[in-house]
Amino acid sequence: MSGIPVYPWRLAPEGLATFRQLRERGLRPGGQDVVAQLERPRRRRGPLVAYLYRVDLALPVRPMTPAKRAALERANAARRVCPQCGRDAGYRIPPSLGMCAPCAYPDTQSAA
Repeated sequence: MSGIPVYPWRLAPEGLATFRQLRERGLRPGGQDVVAQLERPRRRRGPLVAYLYRVDLALPVRPMTPAKRAALERANAARRVCPQCGRDAGYRIPPSLGMCAPCAYPDTQSAA
């Protein structure tokens, strides 16, 4: 993102907010472009960047409809089912494992 102002971490001017800050206020960017960015220095992998949006142009978050809520519950339930053993893991299965912990690490479960 070239051509936009860059501010040090925690020094953004009034009237600008990150996506998470907008969400805390019940707002969303509403299609507006990024107007600035924050950079937080990190030692190993380069700066951490957060994009800023204008609060005065932000729109209210769309309400959750019953159909959306039901679809979200079904999607979250599907993420809990282990594809290896077919059981509900009781937690969202991490994509990095792709299966529940007992299936991913069978040797450590039998030793306990």
